[in-house]
Amino acid sequence: MRRLLIATTLLLVAPLVAAQAYKWKDANGTVHYSDAPPPQGTNFSKVKTSGSVEAPTAPAPESSAQAGESDAKADKPAQAQLPVMDTPENRAKLCANIKSNMEALKSAAPVVMQDGGQQKVMTADQRSQQLTTNQTQYQQYCSGG
Repeated sequence: MRRLLIATTLLLVAPLVAAQAYKWKDANGTVHYSDAPPPQGTNFSKVKTSGSVEAPTAPAPESSAQAGESDAKADKPAQAQLPVMDTPENRAKLCANIKSNMEALKSAAPVVMQDGGQQKVMTADQRSQQLTTNQTQYQQYCSGG
């Protein structure tokens, strides 16, 4: 009886030790990990987990002047924290990003967006609205004039 209980316990725990995880980046460059595969059409890699849990490392201490600044910036999105200089290199990156977004919005593949910390597939109306916004930005920043 005891052997059967031990064998059953080991069989139930085995999947937890060698669990499968998925890793991918969203459109904003945020890395995600999940035990379920990402939405269809997303590039991802499979990650093997060891089953052990480690405590996260503590961040380096900040000086009091920096701590006040980071508290004030904590509510703002990451892109709003650091202004980007308008250089030819940055302009080229922006234009490439806008063009890539427009291609994704025009394709038949599902487009996933972040909404309140959750990922949701864009509706046809949202896609159309975002495509119009990207086309306006492309004309403003990327056309020769």
